[in-house]
Amino acid sequence: MLKVKICGITNIEDALVACKAGADALGFVFYPKSPRYISPSDAKMIVKELPPFVQKVGLFVNESSKSVNTIMKESKMSLAQIHFDAKEPFYKELECDYIKVARIKTKEELLGLKTDEYMIVDAFVDSYGGEGKRIELDWFDGLDCSKMIIAGGLNRQNVKELKGYGFYGVDVSSGVEKAKGKKEHKKIYDFIETVKNL
Repeated sequence: MLKVKICGITNIEDALVACKAGADALGFVFYPKSPRYISPSDAKMIVKELPPFVQKVGLFVNESSKSVNTIMKESKMSLAQIHFDAKEPFYKELECDYIKVARIKTKEELLGLKTDEYMIVDAFVDSYGGEGKRIELDWFDGLDCSKMIIAGGLNRQNVKELKGYGFYGVDVSSGVEKAKGKKEHKKIYDFIETVKNL
């Protein structure tokens, strides 16, 4: 069964609804330029109220390893989502679990990815996601998608097209929003129900 991450959580109401609807993970954006940005202290207040067994994922763009370590501890996140091209020394300095994001422009880039590690595969946008842009699904034809979490432009309607590809999970933000940073609760329920029934 596909895992579901609801990203861009900015308030406790959206977080609790996502958990009640069956989300496996919640994403908190620690990128100040994002309209979905949340401060580490505000994220920590939400995390305190969450039920157990839900992954708390902190999203980072162009941060130092030291900064990531500090924010992860302060906000009580369980996993760092590294949403930019970082070099190997950066990862060695991290004191937390992490997942890399591959921001894909071309089919060739997708075919060149390692498939032996879990990763989030997102469509390339200059603003680092949350714009509803999709990767061409047929690019995944014939690939081992079992460790890939697909992100970018997903909603209740088009997520049905993922059936049969064998993705590990899906990551949605704008597809369950009424405005940037504010979720529409019915959309969350409908999206998760659709995914879990694939």
